[in-house]
Amino acid sequence: MKDMRAHLEKRRIEAEECELISKLATSPTKKELLAKLAAHHRILAGEVERTISATEP
Repeated sequence: MKDMRAHLEKRRIEAEECELISKLATSPTKKELLAKLAAHHRILAGEVERTISATEP
């Protein structure tokens, strides 16, 4: 379970970093790409979170 929680935290951090970089990017293409990556990492984090919830006693 520790590994799952570490993976969850990693996904959340990746999402935050991508969002921050997206906001700072000057290129519209890079802004869009990084915003999509942030959203993707949030989806992955949600999946991991649901898996953790389903497997906890």
